[in-house]
Amino acid sequence: MMPQLALPDRLARRAGHWQHFLDDVQARTRHDPPLDTEGTLLRVTGLVLEAAGVRVPVGSVCEIHGDGQAPVLAEVVGFNGDRAFLMPTGEVHGLASGARVVPRPLPQLPLAFAAPVHHPWRRSEDRGMHLPMGDGLLGRVVDSHGQPLDRGGPVLNVRAEPMARRPINAMDRDPVRQPLDTGVRAINALLTVGRGQRLGLFAGTGVGKSVLLGMMARYTRADVIVVGLIGERGREVKEFIEDILGEAGRERSVVVAAPADAPPLMRLQGAGYATAIAEHFRDRGQHVLLLMDSLTRYAMAQREIALAIGEPPATKGYPPSVFAKLPALVERSGNGLNGIGSITAFYTVLTEGDDPQDPIADAARGILDGHIVLSRELAESGHYPAIDVEKSVSRVMTNVAPRDQVQQARRIRQWLAKLSRARDLIQLGAYQQGQDADLDTAIRQQPQILALLQQDMHERATMESSCGQLRHLAQ
Repeated sequence: MMPQLALPDRLARRAGHWQHFLDDVQARTRHDPPLDTEGTLLRVTGLVLEAAGVRVPVGSVCEIHGDGQAPVLAEVVGFNGDRAFLMPTGEVHGLASGARVVPRPLPQLPLAFAAPVHHPWRRSEDRGMHLPMGDGLLGRVVDSHGQPLDRGGPVLNVRAEPMARRPINAMDRDPVRQPLDTGVRAINALLTVGRGQRLGLFAGTGVGKSVLLGMMARYTRADVIVVGLIGERGREVKEFIEDILGEAGRERSVVVAAPADAPPLMRLQGAGYATAIAEHFRDRGQHVLLLMDSLTRYAMAQREIALAIGEPPATKGYPPSVFAKLPALVERSGNGLNGIGSITAFYTVLTEGDDPQDPIADAARGILDGHIVLSRELAESGHYPAIDVEKSVSRVMTNVAPRDQVQQARRIRQWLAKLSRARDLIQLGAYQQGQDADLDTAIRQQPQILALLQQDMHERATMESSCGQLRHLAQ
């Protein structure tokens, strides 16, 4: 007969058996997907969809399934108790109360992409948007979801990567120390840009900012160029790509277009996608030029979303979240970890009625490393690019340009200031030569100054030629 075990021994053996069984079940289900809970669409108010029963983090992507139509993608932008607020990325026509709201379980490439990429199951905290990135985007025009817009077939050689990235520690970034040749004479000579710098291009409508962006896209010495056309007119997208960017600039460029008629979430996501693509190439050690037109449209899209979900307006109708989103986007550019790769970024800022005290312009001026102001007065007089050198500044020029160039640029600025203050006297003939020696020199050198500042859009000015012309003029 089998000897009878004592009661404590039998309990210990049974507990060990169950512990072994639980360990085995846990090992088998460790990589299984979490259980998803479907929600129900309750209300559609303006731009916001309200659903009940969906418990996913803010930033998660959901699919809304209506009767007899393709699912509508929406992103969770807020919640109130058990009610989730979602913003659609497309048209909501056809949705009705009671539609199923299903959290998206996997980061997937859109259907337009060939060679789908296998991704392991991820936990619920990784439900954010994953979009295609890679060398296959070079030379292509895509929307905020990575779908091709140029009718060039599916995008190949890409893989889905998360949009949300951990910011780089400020102490791990190298300071801006190397000058960058932009191909624009006025910028190279008087507003020298450093590799990894973030600048704002402040301008009203119709003063030539798109042409200036196209010049920098064609002539700047960079490995990859990422262009984000956010909130612009649909007509300008094709014109910018074909007429301004050109074939030479498009070969090494990625264009992300979210026109003005796109939903606000798509415009917001377009700016983030363009920045994420730039970060992808920077992390591979490449030098990237990021051109975003415009930062103001990005702020307006965030304002629409924030007001739609009930956030109170603050400064001139802009909710506080707008001024929190701007630095979060801008700080993602710059030099990479320990100097490996860089993102030099130019953000256009629309000034309402050429008002420099616009709240978005004022906030952008405080978080950027310099600003280039385009003058309507110069544009109306045929002065292109219409850069107002007196009102523009590059905050890193003293770190990347030689000391003699900085002094020569300061001398040209003084001459321009003299000419600006005495313009009315000169035009009326009230100024007599000999009253001010510096003004006399400025008047004598004015044709050479204009030759330095003006440039045709099809002309490239290297850093060496720009500095040589500045040196000759200042001496």
